[in-house]
Amino acid sequence: MITVSTDKSKLDISFLHIFLKDVYWIAGRTLEEVQTTVDSSFCFGIYLKEKQIGFCRVITDYVVFAYVMDVFIDEKYRGKGYSTILINAMLT
Repeated sequence: MITVSTDKSKLDISFLHIFLKDVYWIAGRTLEEVQTTVDSSFCFGIYLKEKQIGFCRVITDYVVFAYVMDVFIDEKYRGKGYSTILINAMLT
């Protein structure tokens, strides 16, 4: 069962850090810095049977501006339409 949640307490910060640490625009970011970005953003986690398999975050003023960042699905789960589910949830 796939679910998408904005509940930050469900996010696996270690999973995010491990995945994002090798992405060129984030390389070198510490676990604490990843936590700060989560704390400062509107975040979406996507879960398969309660296991986090993807993430995206939005930086926004909640009125006019929204910038989508750090969108990913774990490589093991790509090609199954999960990113579409995640983005659709974010847009609605």
